[in-house]
Amino acid sequence: MANLPAGMTNRAMTGLEKASVLMLALGEEHASRLFGMMHEDEIKAVSAAMAQLGVVPVDTVERLCADIVDNFDATGGIMGSFESTESLLMKALPRDRVAQIMEEIRGPAGRTMWDKLGNVSEELLASYLKNEYPQTVAVVLAMVKADHSARVLTLLPDSFAMEVVMRMLRMESIQRDVLDRVERILRAEFMSNLARASTNDAHHMVAEIFNHFDRKAEMRFIAGLEERNRESAEKVKAQMFTFADLQRLSGPAVQVLLRSVDKSMLPLALKGAPEPIKVLFFSQLSERAGKMLRDDMAALGPVRMKDVEEAQATISNLAKDLAARGEIDISAASDDRVIE
Repeated sequence: MANLPAGMTNRAMTGLEKASVLMLALGEEHASRLFGMMHEDEIKAVSAAMAQLGVVPVDTVERLCADIVDNFDATGGIMGSFESTESLLMKALPRDRVAQIMEEIRGPAGRTMWDKLGNVSEELLASYLKNEYPQTVAVVLAMVKADHSARVLTLLPDSFAMEVVMRMLRMESIQRDVLDRVERILRAEFMSNLARASTNDAHHMVAEIFNHFDRKAEMRFIAGLEERNRESAEKVKAQMFTFADLQRLSGPAVQVLLRSVDKSMLPLALKGAPEPIKVLFFSQLSERAGKMLRDDMAALGPVRMKDVEEAQATISNLAKDLAARGEIDISAASDDRVIE
């Protein structure tokens, strides 16, 4: 439409035209932020409508804004629902695109479950599916992406995998009730177990973060966590690796660590180290190297505890890095420690 007729009100406009007028009225800064929240198809639809608006009379813009305000006043706010969202989208987008968007946002009944499965490692998914009926596995692998299905199939026992493939070949289409049943099974069994595993991963993640605190901050956060949830605090502490845990290292592991550590960092870290760790480190040094290290420690004189803790944290983090690369084992003696 070139120019809006003078007598045309905002109520005679389509929803897409109203959205276009509002975007223009908001100005570039606000409109650009809204565009950033839209899907590419929505941006194209609104942009096309904006380009065809022509001159919009001021009173039309004012009536459109007033109509929006009146709607807010009448309802006491905005009510968001699947139905209202779908109705709004229908005014701006083609029916098939609206159906696709609504399928995606409605949750487990739509594609969300299969998207989640696509993000689960193939080892974990295969481990679960190998105990299911071949027909169930066929349905699951038919719904996730082909590359993910391929990797899962290679991890299943050969005879079982071939049975699954045969079921997939005979499966012309998946009935809605079958799909619903498989989704219920996955949600009740697999996803719930995955959620519990994720909780354990969360404790590990927090432990990794706490490992990077200085001693003062570490004690503060651990104490705060103990006040709120003692069980979680114990799980986090169990997964933390600190400088004091270096005493569990084997002799060869200490030698690898000594070859990798910044030599200027070691005297400072050992200055305030527990005696068992000092003994362990010196036992892996030659007599000459041990004497040089003691001289370096003595030459430091008084040192700040903060500097010692930072040096110790650096070395313990280095030990974790070496363990991650498979060069040392930081848990080798953890079950053999004796409490006196």
